[in-house]
Amino acid sequence: MNQPAAPFEIELAVESLETPALTKAHLAELLFEQIGLNKREAKDMVDAFFDLIVESLARGEDVKLSNFGNFQIRTKAPRPGRNPRTGEVIPIEARRVVTFHASNKLKEQLQE
Repeated sequence: MNQPAAPFEIELAVESLETPALTKAHLAELLFEQIGLNKREAKDMVDAFFDLIVESLARGEDVKLSNFGNFQIRTKAPRPGRNPRTGEVIPIEARRVVTFHASNKLKEQLQE
């Protein structure tokens, strides 16, 4: 299945990563190297991207990234918990958590 090429593609060499995780700093470095933004602009762009995601989730809005997946806020009900050391019952308060559901395209790419 041939897809049209994206306007630009960021080549990510896993071997070049210093840590096993892709960091915001590394994303900014890739924008600097491959797109030509200066380092400050690249860092600001990465920070702004993640700030928008956080702000949207904090407002209770879903975040949908095409061909990647969806981030959603879910409210978990209060429930009883247990201290594993003592066995003591401890109440766990209601809280909001972020869930991520990968898109079918991302799942397919991971299986290749």
